Amino acid sequence: MGSLSKLHRYALFLLVGLSGELVCAEPPCDDYNPNNNLYWGDLHVHTRYSLDASTQDTRTTPAQAYAFARGAPLGIQPWVDGVAQRTLQLDRPLDFAAVTDHAELLGEVALCSDPDSFAYGSLYCRTFRDAPRLAFFLFNTSAARGDRLGLCGDDGERCRRAARTPWQDIRAAAEAANDPVGCQFTSFAAYEWTGAGGPLLANLHRNVIFRNAEVPEDLETFVDGDGTVDSLFRALERDCVDSDSGCDALVIPHNSNLSDGLMFPAPTVGELDAGQAQRRRRFENLVEIYQHKGASECAFVPGTSEDELCAFEQLPYNTFSAKFMPLVGGPADADDGFARKVLRDGLTYNDKLGANPFEMGFIGSTDTHLGAAGAVSEIDYAGHGGAGAPAAKERPDGLVDDLEFGPGGLAAVWAPQNRRDDLFDALRRREVYATSGPRITLRVFAGERLEASLCEAADFAAGGYQQGVPMGSVLPDSLAVRIAVAASADPGTMRDPGLDLQRLQIIKGWIDEKGESHEQVYEIAGDPDNGASVDLASCRTSGAGFAQLCAVWEDPDFSSTTHAYYYARAVENPRCRWSQQICIANGVDCSNPSTIGEGLEDCCSESHRPVIQERAVSSPVWHYPGSSTP
Repeated sequence: MGSLSKLHRYALFLLVGLSGELVCAEPPCDDYNPNNNLYWGDLHVHTRYSLDASTQDTRTTPAQAYAFARGAPLGIQPWVDGVAQRTLQLDRPLDFAAVTDHAELLGEVALCSDPDSFAYGSLYCRTFRDAPRLAFFLFNTSAARGDRLGLCGDDGERCRRAARTPWQDIRAAAEAANDPVGCQFTSFAAYEWTGAGGPLLANLHRNVIFRNAEVPEDLETFVDGDGTVDSLFRALERDCVDSDSGCDALVIPHNSNLSDGLMFPAPTVGELDAGQAQRRRRFENLVEIYQHKGASECAFVPGTSEDELCAFEQLPYNTFSAKFMPLVGGPADADDGFARKVLRDGLTYNDKLGANPFEMGFIGSTDTHLGAAGAVSEIDYAGHGGAGAPAAKERPDGLVDDLEFGPGGLAAVWAPQNRRDDLFDALRRREVYATSGPRITLRVFAGERLEASLCEAADFAAGGYQQGVPMGSVLPDSLAVRIAVAASADPGTMRDPGLDLQRLQIIKGWIDEKGESHEQVYEIAGDPDNGASVDLASCRTSGAGFAQLCAVWEDPDFSSTTHAYYYARAVENPRCRWSQQICIANGVDCSNPSTIGEGLEDCCSESHRPVIQERAVSSPVWHYPGSSTP
């Protein structure tokens, strides 16, 4: 009966088109769900084609990165006689992924890696092979300033031409890994636009994710543009979305905690005009708030910030330059590009321009530079090698990464089935959320008509869609705002058990009638004082939590004349961070200096954060006075 059912489904999708011609459409996946399934992925993955990965001896190919995402083992550095000395493997494969190698320096890396290239014996390429750490700084500094290396020729054409071969391989690997028939895995052609801004070369990086195999033959790079992200948007309009080729793309800003406030221009002096705002709305539907290099949700500044959870994975500097030259920068604050403040800036723009350029949903990813897509576990973290010392080469017996870095996060997508169009559409409509690593299930609906009993409904999702709108949506104008939030703890695996949830929160940001911006955090379910704790000598966790939390919350201070956004945050009980687990495994006792081995000194530093509270954060919903958006 099951096979007959599947045959009938295929027959039903052999349709006669409006033109009378017989056409064949893909049948739905076996798990097709009109109320959407939850899919897990990583949209920020680097392989050997990226300069910073290759100079750290990463040898992972795009095909190997996709195989790892699907569950295959992956050998990683250090290498001895061509044999990897470490192996990684996911306990739970991903549902989707995208290799996003840097467009900048893609051709230069290809030329310096090919013994048959004209540039192989050049001083640049000898430096690349013989002094990779020096090449990391020299090559990246040149690209961040918008300059090509001398080996590229006066017009840069040699390197643009050389970049086409790895770009073709990246695209081919995405096509080979994609599974539209079995619906077990989706892969996207993608790349990273590695822009920089200001005197400190602040991070303006974006990942470009294409809907399908129709992509530009040449990548738009920061070096070839005019030094602004608007040039990337204009190029994507010209070469992709307006080209009538079927090409479509999303642009996902990442790591805004290192942007020195330049990733998203503030509206204080009208930095964006209406055209620039519209282009941002067209492409930038999402922002990455959790990844290997910290969290960008919000900043905790002692004495001025009330939300202490914003201290989560906060970096001690606000640009890449400040990491390596501490005297030229400082710790980040809310104005340095953190998403919560940027969302409020978007409300101000909407009031001034009639368009919100920062109407962005949230995702997480890893930014792995090992090709280890989705490697987010705290218990066996191997380092991701991004902007730090070469992974495990300088400290194989100590901490495997710079102390402030971590495993990164995941992108969670609500879509009817695991196919490119469906996932891409969900990303575009922002029915997605970010986690800092765990697979916490989080669902959010908002609307004036949400029933207070929705959490007790037989089908929470069906009721939510009928009575309101999902995360990522704009609310219709109303006299009240209710938000229903349901979360389930990550069950984990035998090797890496999940933890219970501690609490659910709603974060509200708004612009009042005077044009002043505000934010507030509301506790809506769970217990922030539940007594959950972790023993730092053994990493054993204790204390009660919640396997599931659900609440329907109504804004007690709602004003129909106020521009506002709302998002939900689900927070786990505390656990040991990756660094503390390594410190314990190596017998470090900070009261006994003899136990602090080489490479483990940071276990006892003042900056070490031994405990972490993982979390999931939903995409926002927005309210604009007079909005009629359903």
